[in-house]
Amino acid sequence: MVPAVGDGFDQRVYAAVALIPHGRLATYGQIAELIGAYGCARQVGWALRRLPLPSAVPWHRVVNAQGRISITPSREGSDWIQRELLLEEGIPVDVEGRLPLRAYRWEAALSELDGSALASSPRV
Repeated sequence: MVPAVGDGFDQRVYAAVALIPHGRLATYGQIAELIGAYGCARQVGWALRRLPLPSAVPWHRVVNAQGRISITPSREGSDWIQRELLLEEGIPVDVEGRLPLRAYRWEAALSELDGSALASSPRV
């Protein structure tokens, strides 16, 4: 189950990420902008890192602005889990974590954000 939208930064991140459709991608910066926290892409990454796995929040659909999975030892294997989950959704990812962001990037429609607390939250 997706955590409820609330005043906390992490909850706003999870609510925004939950909107990303199957087979589409968003960037950390894109999620930050959606929740009204422009320039807080790194904080979005940390919020997603705090999610316990497995999670119903589709965290694996969020990648960096260069169209890559952020592969680092500190992710303790979640980078490879992310790669496998994206492949299962039909998004091609090479062994170095590169993917065609331009072809699969999700653009949020305003109707998806209507009535939510996503864009009305204060900057972190």
